[in-house]
Amino acid sequence: MSKTIQYFFAPQSPYAYLGHQRLLRLAVQYGAMIEPKPFDLGQVFAQSGGLPLAKRAPQRQAYRLQELRRWSDHLGLPLNLQPKFMPVDQTAASLLLVAARELAGADQALELAGAIMRAVWVEEQDIADMGTLRSLAEDCGFDGAALLVAAATTDTQHIYQAFTQEAIQGGVFGAPWYVIDGQPFWGQDRLDFIERLLQAR
Repeated sequence: MSKTIQYFFAPQSPYAYLGHQRLLRLAVQYGAMIEPKPFDLGQVFAQSGGLPLAKRAPQRQAYRLQELRRWSDHLGLPLNLQPKFMPVDQTAASLLLVAARELAGADQALELAGAIMRAVWVEEQDIADMGTLRSLAEDCGFDGAALLVAAATTDTQHIYQAFTQEAIQGGVFGAPWYVIDGQPFWGQDRLDFIERLLQAR
């Protein structure tokens, strides 16, 4: 049985941020490989009946804030509940992550993904801004200008769209979403189940 974790995520998701470092630690602890697959959450919502945050009922929005506060406290992770640059267009950041994966491999792309998530949820940065993305990429050891160029290519856009279509065809309806041996797990609060599965390998 495989120890590969397919990791479908959107870089602006607070729950992806809350689970990201723990996922990486589990992969190291149990010798698993992570396949990062940034996808267009808006397209998935359109196909699966999900709603962007601003269109959700007020009671759902209020409960979401309570849950984020609880998880932030529980995990000991800083998180601005209502960051300055939200909602934010995820496209540029997602394309940058696809390009990073193609050029440098999964591990460096995952490091950059963590930096982008922290930029949104901790550092009050705009991940739709090219200057911000270039700086974050350079902090993670990339040639920022070259990575931005790679992110803008048709090939990168096609890969991003392929990840999105794979998510839709695979029944994904939220982020983060993890798949091991065909078994889906939705949300960072399912990482306990993933750990149990990895322990059984």
